[in-house]
Amino acid sequence: MTTLTLLIKAMNFGQVKQIDELLKTQFEELDVEVKVLTNSANRWVQVSLSGEDEAIAVSYINKQIGTCPTNLENAKNQPTLKGYISKVDLVKQEVVVDVGIFEPQTAFATVSLASLQTQLVEGKKMDLKKLAEGYGFAERSPLIIKPVSQEGDVLQAELSAGQAEKLHAWQQSLLDRLIILGASNETIEIVLERTRLTRDVIDVEVLGMFEHALTCKLGTNAAGLVSLMGRYLRNSVFVVFNARKSLDLLSDNTLIL
Repeated sequence: MTTLTLLIKAMNFGQVKQIDELLKTQFEELDVEVKVLTNSANRWVQVSLSGEDEAIAVSYINKQIGTCPTNLENAKNQPTLKGYISKVDLVKQEVVVDVGIFEPQTAFATVSLASLQTQLVEGKKMDLKKLAEGYGFAERSPLIIKPVSQEGDVLQAELSAGQAEKLHAWQQSLLDRLIILGASNETIEIVLERTRLTRDVIDVEVLGMFEHALTCKLGTNAAGLVSLMGRYLRNSVFVVFNARKSLDLLSDNTLIL
């Protein structure tokens, strides 16, 4: 039997059930028993696999879903890590990211304000609150980072090149994006149809199994969609990425000494 911790966080039983159904559908032609286990530390989802085709199922999960590094040694040797923002720490001026390190104890990666300033705003000095609001950094948001160094049981990191490029591409598009945390793609599509917002949303980008970014057409304000969709997605978290607001940060002359 093999036990894996998936690169998926589940916030409730309904999401665990969706993961269970997805895996059983994917592996229905294989001789493998799949069991979704109780969430591990910090709501990461674990699965156990057993049977003659166990190796095939493990390979699929590693390639298509991904697994947590589980310990610091594994994490620091990865070129990039996918995690979820655990905290935007305005006291320490850093973004704390949970990348799935919980053996022998839970540990996190941190991205410093200085690093974010360098990668996102051409080195301009500004506080973390303003930068986080401009780029839509919020708790539970997925983030892909690159390990840089280790200090004790904390992994120092920066945004991966791909993550920084994605944020800049969003910025340059001049289109708002509504990031929805805690809803499946199928659920979002149903809600868009029900609210007749398909004319206002030109794309639904998958960021994770329960994390999506809705690209609004030019002239549509992402914040305006929250009240319309929120009544159907009461357990979801909404984060607005305003392209023009993030662009304004590049011309912000406010200095933080």
